[in-house]
Amino acid sequence: MLAHQREPVRRRVLEAAHRLDSDPRLLAAVEWARSRLPGDATYGDPLSTGDDAVGRLAAQLAPLAATRPSVLREVGLTALQVWQAHAGVEERHSDEQVVVLFTDLAGFSDWTLEVGDDVAVTALRRVGAAVEPLVRRRGRVVKRLGDGLMAVHPSVEDAVEVALAARDAVGEIDVDGHRLALRAGVHVGTPQQLGGDYYGRDVNIAARITDAAGPGEVCVSSTSRAFLDAERFAAFPLRGRRGKGVPPDITPWRVGRRPGGPRG
Repeated sequence: MLAHQREPVRRRVLEAAHRLDSDPRLLAAVEWARSRLPGDATYGDPLSTGDDAVGRLAAQLAPLAATRPSVLREVGLTALQVWQAHAGVEERHSDEQVVVLFTDLAGFSDWTLEVGDDVAVTALRRVGAAVEPLVRRRGRVVKRLGDGLMAVHPSVEDAVEVALAARDAVGEIDVDGHRLALRAGVHVGTPQQLGGDYYGRDVNIAARITDAAGPGEVCVSSTSRAFLDAERFAAFPLRGRRGKGVPPDITPWRVGRRPGGPRG
């Protein structure tokens, strides 16, 4: 077939593909299938896509919807939705409790102004090497936050054990004659999970509980304290340190291991 004869055929094939991609009945069928498959049926928006390879691919597909409805887009996001549910972030019921842990380095921002970026980066590398393996033994690092991190754990006691071990490990780090001090906060609740991250009221409370902790302290919310074994952990209320945004019925408690108590 000559080139001038192939062109009309090519154009007709493209027009047919365009009509098929925009077919409202086919689009409705794919959307119906998405709603019944594992994973987040609205997967594809900026909040639901993480920064992994799957999330980046989904972020490239999502803008097609702004131009026109697309069956191809929905099929692609359906495949990524199912992949995420089975091979990426585990699907979780919305009312399932999650233990959120935040850590940061007390006074780190002011210290970095004195010592400069090179020393600060060296400190962060050493802290990360000490803390993140401890977190991953019992939980999952959700994201790094400058001089700290956010993690989730299966139990309050796991999170507290990790926080205490991380505090002790960081306390041994000496950077140019300066001793670093880690602080941490733990809260249990039912945050909303999207794209490997967590959002909502309980995440904010966990962050505020961390703000209540002083250098070298691990704090838990009064909600979390109820899950701690009193023979393993000692807890002291910090009513005068209630952070902004913490509900009045939640009090921060400083926790530590009891001398001679059982270890987890």
